[in-house]
Amino acid sequence: MKIKTVGTWDDELWQDVSPLYLEAFGDKGSKPVKIIKNMFAQGIVELHVGYNHNESAAIIMALTGKLASDRVMIIDYLAVSEKERGYGLGKYFVDYLRHKAIAEGYQKLIIEVESEKTLDNRRRIHFWQSCGFFLTEYVHHYIWVPETYHAMYLPLIADSRQITGEELFMCINTFHRLSFRRGGKKEG
Repeated sequence: MKIKTVGTWDDELWQDVSPLYLEAFGDKGSKPVKIIKNMFAQGIVELHVGYNHNESAAIIMALTGKLASDRVMIIDYLAVSEKERGYGLGKYFVDYLRHKAIAEGYQKLIIEVESEKTLDNRRRIHFWQSCGFFLTEYVHHYIWVPETYHAMYLPLIADSRQITGEELFMCINTFHRLSFRRGGKKEG
């Protein structure tokens, strides 16, 4: 797999990955493009895009948030093309993100997953657990969306202390606040 990572907005790359992003998140949970552009302008996000060696269309993508002061990388979005699922690409990509985070000095990867007990949500949680993530018990209620969420984390350094969902959502909420803020100071 060929992977391209960018830390600045790239119209051409976004046009390539946009169908995959909208297929996965368009009707539920996607951020408007203007917010994603703002995240790039603030230097708090990277876009990672994977391609098969013999194809030009994106088959996997991730948007990761960077909270350098907390030494946390947040996987904001991860999507695998529906026709490419079941071949281990998601795990391969998460491993790529894990190695990248370690190389950049981050101490943990964080994600949030919907907490409602549905088959799809259980599958997503199982996927993240198979990648080494730990599920926290805390259920977070946002005021702007009806869904509730759990936080999951993958420690990147030896640390015997268990991290609570409340602690993780402090980081996630900071990232969301920065994502929707116009201009201002860069986090990382």
